[in-house]
Amino acid sequence: MSTHTSPRKSPRKSPAAPSPLAVPGAKAEVLHYSAFTTDPAGGNPAGVVLDAEALDDDQMLAVAAQVGYSETAFVTALPDSRPGSSGTGPHPAARRYRLRYFSPLAEVAFCGHATIATAVALASRTGTGDLLFDTPVGEIKVGTTADGGPVRATLTSVPAHSRPAEDMHVEPVLRALRWSRDALDADLPPHIAFAGNDHLVLAVRSRAQLAALDYDFDALHDVMRQYGWTTVHLVNRAAPDRFDFHARDPFPVGGVVEDPATGAAAAAFGGYLRTLGLVTEPVRVHIRQGEDMGRPSDLYVDLRPDDARVRVTGQAVPITAPGE
Repeated sequence: MSTHTSPRKSPRKSPAAPSPLAVPGAKAEVLHYSAFTTDPAGGNPAGVVLDAEALDDDQMLAVAAQVGYSETAFVTALPDSRPGSSGTGPHPAARRYRLRYFSPLAEVAFCGHATIATAVALASRTGTGDLLFDTPVGEIKVGTTADGGPVRATLTSVPAHSRPAEDMHVEPVLRALRWSRDALDADLPPHIAFAGNDHLVLAVRSRAQLAALDYDFDALHDVMRQYGWTTVHLVNRAAPDRFDFHARDPFPVGGVVEDPATGAAAAAFGGYLRTLGLVTEPVRVHIRQGEDMGRPSDLYVDLRPDDARVRVTGQAVPITAPGE
């Protein structure tokens, strides 16, 4: 792993109450969740602010920087706009909210693991059911259920797709990863995949090579920023006839060495598999991520050949705020 210092902080295992963060002109109560896991020591931590009405952009960024996770989500309840309503209260039927995401460095258009964490936090407060999030990339529907255990959430992405990556995209990334072209899986060619934001997808033939990832943080950061990629989604397929993958997602443009679970990349990867023509009937894809960095995560991606939208399912559990 890169020796670059990551702003991510290590959560403890026991759940705790929201932590108050003071920012200039406002205070924010931050919930801490780990998404795509049932173990607080696994998954990808996210901050969730359920009452962000009083925060402006600079204050949201300041909160995200203080929290230090790859993303913190900010929720604003939208008023009831149905005919005959006063327009001053929340919409109880649709359970509709505005949702924005900030890394410690900048706003992010879409974040899957923070969406799952937010949905679980809202379900824990108001009960399970369907939620609608207005995000910078469009409307995201999330269904939540509970069967006596942690809440499970399924987000439906915007239409996902991908396009072949060119040599000018791939070669500098391979140099930053210290990989050769020969390491790549010829059956899964490099693509730029989209499901709200762009991710470069690179499939490697060797599981051991994926596990040994040690990349040049600054070099990869510069290439990703040049092309506007959110992560580089590195995958290894368990077997040619299976939809089981291991994944790693460097995230230097967010100030983080690596994400242990990346729902946005998983959704984009679903669009990639459809684009390649590998989805000829409804399938469920299992992505195991975070294992090589000690925070194992499980993401489940449901695909249909006749639907460009991708459904990503996972659980989330509360964790103790770092430093408490």
